[in-house]
Amino acid sequence: MKTNIYNVPGQDEHDVSKFGMWLFIFAELLLFGALFIVYTAYRSRNPAAFKLAGNELELTVGIISTIILLISSTTMAISVTAIQKNNKNLSLLTLGITILFAIAFLLYKYFEWGTRINEGFLPDTNTLHELGPGTILFFGLYFVMTGLHALHILIGLIFIIYIFFRIIKNRINSENYHLFENFGLFWHLVVLIWIFLFPLFYLIR
Repeated sequence: MKTNIYNVPGQDEHDVSKFGMWLFIFAELLLFGALFIVYTAYRSRNPAAFKLAGNELELTVGIISTIILLISSTTMAISVTAIQKNNKNLSLLTLGITILFAIAFLLYKYFEWGTRINEGFLPDTNTLHELGPGTILFFGLYFVMTGLHALHILIGLIFIIYIFFRIIKNRINSENYHLFENFGLFWHLVVLIWIFLFPLFYLIR
C-alpha cells in the first residue's frame, strides 16, 4: 500500500510534465504554422521572384542539412530507448553523436548565412533592391524562419549537453528518464520543422 501511495505522485508529476511538453510543442507548431502561411501567401503573389531567389540557395547544403538532422533524430531516439533499458554507455554514445550532428548543422547554417550575407542578400541591401520586392520578401522570410529554427537547434544543443552530463552523473537513469524523454520530443519537433522548411526554400526551383 505504501508503494502505491508514493508511486502515484511521481506518475502524476510525469504526466503533468509530458502534458506541458505537448502544450509547448503545440504552441511551436502554431508559431511556425503561421510563418508557413505567411510564406505561402507571399509566394502565391510572387511566384517568379521566389523561384529565382530560390536558385541562389545551394541545394546540396539543404540536402546535407536535412540528412544531418534526420540522423540526429535517430540517434536521439536510440539514446532515450537505451537509457530506458539501463544501457548507459549506448545512451551516452548516441547522445554524443547527436551533439556532434547538432553542432555540424549549426556550422552549416553559419557558413551558409555568411555566404548569403557576403553576396548581398541580407534584407535592405542594394543587391536585393535591384532584384525587386519579391526577392526581398523571399530572403526576409529565409533569414527569419531559418534563423528562428537555428535558435531552436542552439537551445536544444544546450539541453542535450546538460542531459549528457546528468546521465554521466547517474541523475538520469532507467528509473528517472522522464526529463530526457520529454526533451526527445522537442528535438523530434525541431527536426520535423526543418523537414517543412527544406522544400520551401531549397526545392522551390
